[in-house]
Amino acid sequence: MVSSLSCAVALQIMNYRINSNKKEGTCVELMEVIKGRRSIRQYRLDPVPDEVLQKVFEGLRWAPSWANTQCWKVIVVRDPHVKSEILGTVLESNPSHSAMAEAPILVVLCGEKAVSGCYRGKPLTAKGDWLMFDTGLAMQNFCLTAYSLGLGTVIVGFFDHKRVEEILGVPENVEVVAMTPLGYPAAAGIKTKRKEISEFAFQEKYPKEDKS
Repeated sequence: MVSSLSCAVALQIMNYRINSNKKEGTCVELMEVIKGRRSIRQYRLDPVPDEVLQKVFEGLRWAPSWANTQCWKVIVVRDPHVKSEILGTVLESNPSHSAMAEAPILVVLCGEKAVSGCYRGKPLTAKGDWLMFDTGLAMQNFCLTAYSLGLGTVIVGFFDHKRVEEILGVPENVEVVAMTPLGYPAAAGIKTKRKEISEFAFQEKYPKEDKS
């Protein structure tokens, strides 16, 4: 009974906050943010204020994670020399190479090993370390929050991870997972086609292949 009452009160508080935000004009519809985010590959040189960057990190820190382990670590790179070194680990043919050079900030997402999905340093499932899953959730929160604040991102995963770890002095128990430039867009991103829900959402069981 107490539990049901507590849940009801919590829901009332949550609805009050949502409605209050809407009245104040501070709430951006979630689906609008999800559908509106794009991969941005052209940036203005305008600096990102520290208070805005902190808001983006506030969004990231509320990402879900295995047993609330929060294995993510983030390195903010502004130094042109360090950025140049990191750019050397990315092929110039990579569409995001120029974006990383233009943006005022380069964000490097790392994950602490043997923490997420592990017990006493040993994986609990056949999937091994849950690091990639949880850092993916963190990056999603980061990119969506950035977009809601007028900033652009593009997730970069194809580069020399080991070399970036050396450049940034990442310890052995942590690994670099992905990077993204962060800044104010100079051009809009491209809207990409999405699969129909029926192509990936199934009821009860995975459908059998039609071999006819």
